Amino acid sequence: MKFGGTSVADQDAIRRVTAIVRQQIERQPSTEPPPVVVVSALSKVTDGLLQVAGFMERGERDQAIARLGELADRHVAIATLVIDGERLAAVVRDLRAEFTATSDMVHALASLHEVSPRLMDAIASTGELASSRLLAAALADSGVPTAWVDAREVLMTDAEYTCAAPDMAGTSARSLDRLAPVAARGEVAVLGGFIGATRDGVTTTLGRGGSDYSAAIFGACLDASEIQIWTDVDGMLTADPRVVPHPRLVPQLSFAEASELAYFGAKVLHPSTILPAVSKNIPVRILNSRQPNLPGTLITAEARPSEGRLTALACKRDVTVIDITSTRMFMAHGFLRRLFEVFERFKTPVDVVTTSEVSVSVTVDDARRIEPIIEDLRGFAEVSQEPEMAIICAVGEDIHDDPMAFGRAVSALGSIPLRMVSQAASRRNITFVLKDVDVPEAMVRLHDEFFGTTN
Repeated sequence: MKFGGTSVADQDAIRRVTAIVRQQIERQPSTEPPPVVVVSALSKVTDGLLQVAGFMERGERDQAIARLGELADRHVAIATLVIDGERLAAVVRDLRAEFTATSDMVHALASLHEVSPRLMDAIASTGELASSRLLAAALADSGVPTAWVDAREVLMTDAEYTCAAPDMAGTSARSLDRLAPVAARGEVAVLGGFIGATRDGVTTTLGRGGSDYSAAIFGACLDASEIQIWTDVDGMLTADPRVVPHPRLVPQLSFAEASELAYFGAKVLHPSTILPAVSKNIPVRILNSRQPNLPGTLITAEARPSEGRLTALACKRDVTVIDITSTRMFMAHGFLRRLFEVFERFKTPVDVVTTSEVSVSVTVDDARRIEPIIEDLRGFAEVSQEPEMAIICAVGEDIHDDPMAFGRAVSALGSIPLRMVSQAASRRNITFVLKDVDVPEAMVRLHDEFFGTTN
């Protein structure tokens, strides 16, 4: 059971989570082990910790320490409202210790005016370490047998700080060693998401949104019967409600569909979450912690047939299109290999690709290394870039059975200019690249065409 930051934002949210966990234990068969709970940092806390890092880079040590004090006080204030007695004193001591350790780092390193990726992970991990301690104490205080577990002692990763990759073999061994005994005692293990450690014990993170991924990793390592992602929406929707008014709930979809939607911008699920679940064929359920009695969305290996052929729409904003043109490309063996080696060298993934005889167009959503990428590409081709673009992806397992789906999608967009159009070999999605400013109208038109009016 993974709970996101908005699900533990304040004392009322934490009380809801404790009730949800208690209900889960009561509902499941007595032969089932108790759930493992993974929790994100409290809402907005990771942003606050990134502010701390920004203060350090500017040499503003006092501001950094003051911000940490505010974050510590917020956790302590919530603890005093949901926990009583000796347990309160213990968790307050632990919370203060977590933030004091981070303050000590700031004291020691703020004068460097530089925050390395390794230091960034150490700072960012404070949020999950604190929230998991707080939730574990709240669960115990509500009568749930609970054990706090330091996620860094379970989730083993490589040393790619700020975006570490899990070592599944090492994590599986540690899960059996650290988590299985907790379940055997009938206790709920509570861990922070998003954080891990190298084999040598150096703190790492999986990147923003990585708590979903953590939960799926632990679920796969423990052969869980289900992975639950508790958030602040009712489940996977047919479109982003911030873009399309009144989207519909998707009751069930496939692993493949969920992966496509998550990768192309569906915020309710981290793009990597599905991978560990697929490896063990473990169902993933998305649920709303504010309305726990709703059925949510079930993600399984097989999708439920959809009458409209499409399952959902997703959009990825703030994308850049890069055009690479060269007459030397024409029938030239190795040109594409050379081109994509540049993106690999700068660790920048490409989302959409279209080609012609003498040109290639690609989209990237990470603009940090675009300038050196373009400089390298200009060594063998003419290159131009077009920022402020976006990707809209229409996803559905049944698209390949509907020869009219592609035509309906293009017709629905009408006069909206399309920069690139692509349909994957799996024929599971139709992808459009267009100006970012046109996204709201394009999404509403597509949603009206395939799911009915949004008014």
